[in-house]
Formats: sequence, C-alpha cells, structure tokens
Amino acid sequence: WNMTIKKLVNDKPLWDAFIENINAKIVVSQKKLEHETSMEGIYRAQGELSALRRLTFLRDEVNGKSV
Repeated sequence: WNMTIKKLVNDKPLWDAFIENINAKIVVSQKKLEHETSMEGIYRAQGELSALRRLTFLRDEVNGKSV
C-alpha cells in the first residue's frame, strides 16, 4: 500500500475527519437515491453509495484485516 494511504488510515484525527466526510456524502447520496425516478439514475446512485461505503472499510483493508 502507498505510504500516504497508510498515514491516512492510521492517523486517528485525520481518519475520523475522512469518515465524517464520507458519511456526509452517504447521506446526500441516499437522498439522491430516494428522489431518483429513472432506473439509470437509481443504478448510478446505488453504485455511488456502494463506493462510499467501501471507503469506510479502507482502514481494515490497508491494515490487512478481512473485510
């Protein structure tokens, strides 16, 4: 893993700020999904949510814990 990513996931204040930002983006994405009317838009919003949620497991992935 890139050392910069290791620094991010192992620096608690930085990691907490990162996760707070990701969680805020998840809330926005969920609202987008709730108001989407086209199937293409629904799939796009679901993919966005999936990617954002995956980022919340980055620390475990980088530090070698199974996700």
